[in-house]
Formats: sequence, C-alpha cells, structure tokens
Amino acid sequence: MRSSDEIGKAVHAAVEAAAWAPSVHNTQPWSFVVSGEEISVRFDSDRRLAVEDPAGREMLISCGAALFNVRLALGEMGYEPVVRILPDPDRRALLATVRLGSAVAAGAAGEHIRLLHAQIERRRTHRGDFTGEELPERFVEAVCGQAAAEGVRLTPVRSAAGVRVLAALTRAAQEVQAQDQGFSLEVLRWSRSPDSRRRDGVPADAYPHEAGPGGDASFAQRDYVHGRPWGYEPPERPEPPEPPAETGSPGVVALLTTAGDEREHWLAAGQGLQRALLFASAYGVRATFHTQALELDQLREFIRGRLCSGEYPQMLMRLGVTSEEAGSMRRPLTEILDERS
Repeated sequence: MRSSDEIGKAVHAAVEAAAWAPSVHNTQPWSFVVSGEEISVRFDSDRRLAVEDPAGREMLISCGAALFNVRLALGEMGYEPVVRILPDPDRRALLATVRLGSAVAAGAAGEHIRLLHAQIERRRTHRGDFTGEELPERFVEAVCGQAAAEGVRLTPVRSAAGVRVLAALTRAAQEVQAQDQGFSLEVLRWSRSPDSRRRDGVPADAYPHEAGPGGDASFAQRDYVHGRPWGYEPPERPEPPEPPAETGSPGVVALLTTAGDEREHWLAAGQGLQRALLFASAYGVRATFHTQALELDQLREFIRGRLCSGEYPQMLMRLGVTSEEAGSMRRPLTEILDERS
C-alpha cells in the first residue's frame, strides 16, 4: 500500500521531469492535471504556433517528449507507468493519462532507465554546426534503436546527395517563411532578449547571431534576431578572427518518421525523439532540429516520397558533438500543474 506522501512525491517528480522536454522554439506547450495516482498530460493551445504549426503536429511531438519524461521519471522511482493514449476523443486537449503501476523489476532495464533519467535536465539541443568529430556507426545505430523502441523510425541520411537535398529544401523553406510576416512575427514572439526574465522561448545566447558557413550541405537556422536591436552587427574595425571552435560539420543528418500521420503518431514521434535524444546526450552528443521544410506541405510530401520510403517525416535533425555547453530554463510547476483531489 503506497502512502499519500509517496504518491505525491512520485507524481510531482514526474511532472517536474516532463517540464524539461524539448519543444520547438521552447514554447513548452503542455500542462498537467494530477488527481491521486493519475497524471493527465494536456496541450496548452495558447502556446501552439498558429502560423507555423496550424494542425498542432509539432505541438503534439513536444507533448509526446514530455510524456516520455513522465514515464521515465516514474520508472526511475520504481514504478511501472500505466499509460493510456488519447483516452477521450471528446476531450482533444487530453493527450494521455499515466497512472502509477506496479514496482519495476531491478536489473539491466533499471540501469538503462537511470542512464536516460540522468540526462533529463541537460540541454540536448544545439542551434548551429558541430565539430568535425565523427560519430561511430555502432553508436548511431544504437540511437536509432532507441527511437525504434517507441515504435518510430530514425534513419540516418547516408548519401551526400540526400544531405544536400535536405539542406537545400531547408534553406528554401526558410526563405519562403521569411517573406511571410505572420511567420516572422511568430518566431520573434518566441525569441528572448539578452536581459529577458522569461522562462520560455529561445534565449539570446542559444542561437547564432550571424550566418554560418555556406555550402551545399549547410542547413539554414531560424533568424531569431531579425529586426532586433541585439542582432548581429559587424564591428567597425574587424580584428583577425580566432580559430572557430566548430568546423562547420553538419554532423549526422537523420529523419524521424512514422507509419501514419495522426495524433497518436505525433505523440509516438515525440516519445521516440526524446528517448533517442536522452541516450545521445548520455554520450556527449547533441541534436539540431530543422523543422522549416516539414512545415510546408508540398516540401514535406516531397521528402516523404523521395527520402522516407513513404513514411511520414516528423523531424529533420542533425546529431553531433559541440564544444559549447549551455543551460536551459523552464516554467515553474505553478504555471503548468493543476492538482485536484
């Protein structure tokens, strides 16, 4: 028989872990309701990217990552989470419920849970290029295996031509979106100034302030500083540049795909993505996301048909090693948690 104190400690720890999940532009589009031993995972429609993500696909991927953290935290504390996905069709904001189940058996599975859990509060994403350090093939396969364990597919893009195509489509999508005032304003809404006290959005030290090296394999980054006073300005007297810490390597380019393209597939994509990211982080590897081309229906369909064997692309990402180590911030529990008796 579990005491109320044990239950309360477990569910609060699970929600705290969920809050550290990654999300596009760090929108943190989730909320949680706790009632006894049950945690309800919900989306926060006020944080959906109405222009960039009208269907809510990216929002549900983010919430899926948060759901994985709930499961992981409960597992680390010795509980087998009991999960129901989309339990009530009439309550669209309710994405999943998680209840504390029976005790988790000790052993190798427990060690793996602890390995992933230790990475939850570390920042796993990076906006820029990577060092030239190559990732071992066996490691890349292991990362892909983590996604597969959640029923989704993470596939490295092996051909140089495929990488060039994806980079070109990302640049094209970025240019198209930059001409759309609605897109631009939405991105600016989630870019934080250097002195901002906000605990959401993209902090000023987390994105490049100037264009990176060009080339056919160069992936465009979001312009979070366009029109902002803290945007990049070239110095009046440029000094000789120091050797860059990063070599401009794109790293390992990979596509996360699902067999279908419904809400349950988006949630599964988020869970598989987070599991893969945490595993990679445990070995010092970080990821860069490129969502631009997947936000334009025609380009997403082209990528699906030509590079995904008919599966639905949910995330385009790059994996690599970076010399930078930055933190992240999250909203307090009081803003995301509703406790009910």
